[in-house]
Amino acid sequence: MIRACAIVPYYEHARTIGAVVTALLGHGLACIVVDDGSGAAAHAAVATLAHAQPREVTLVTHARNQGKGAAVLTGMRAAVAAGYTHALQIDADGQHDCSDVPALLAAAEKRPEAVVLGRPLFDDSTPRSRFYGRYLTHVWVWINTLSFEIEDSMCGFRVYPLAPVLALADAVRLGRRMEFDTEVLVRLHWRGIRIVNIPTRVTYPRDGISHFRLWRDNLHISGMHARLFFGMLARLPARLWRRRPGAAFA
Repeated sequence: MIRACAIVPYYEHARTIGAVVTALLGHGLACIVVDDGSGAAAHAAVATLAHAQPREVTLVTHARNQGKGAAVLTGMRAAVAAGYTHALQIDADGQHDCSDVPALLAAAEKRPEAVVLGRPLFDDSTPRSRFYGRYLTHVWVWINTLSFEIEDSMCGFRVYPLAPVLALADAVRLGRRMEFDTEVLVRLHWRGIRIVNIPTRVTYPRDGISHFRLWRDNLHISGMHARLFFGMLARLPARLWRRRPGAAFA
């Protein structure tokens, strides 16, 4: 049986964090909110939640902004220290449907060794540029894993088994910003961690705040895809050998 909490990486989402945390608590999940260097006003919104419910809400603070990936890893280390085996990661901007939390947790209970990954079902609020632009990353992920198992590597709604992720983070320097969500899945897949895809609804709030920085984050993502591609090439001979006729499937 798994012991799961929620990890919410947080940066300046004062308008939405309360509803996200309240919904998670309603599903029986304790929340670790990692404030990734927010300003005083936005930090106060989370501090108020943690002060009001200290047993259910833990606030961890980065003195300066380090990026989403760094915030998730900080939350994971705090979760392991608190005795959790799994963590449900969810974004703080309110785009994910928390009514799908039970489905993700049920899948994690059934397959505790796997990553349970949300596969977005987009509605009409989704900007067309984001909807089509993410397919470039999908293609690179399918190339770098030689598999279609990871259906959408960019969805920030997922359940991780903590031990293999932290073992990976101790062995490899993972991207600290927006590239983290994709890179960690590809590298876990290389290590034999399976992926379970669960459909989940996604809505982009009209007044939502995006922290995606066009040049900086695209540069990091491009570098990540290049590193993964060359890593895939290094693994390719062994993968092909295991898949030769008569070999056991790997």
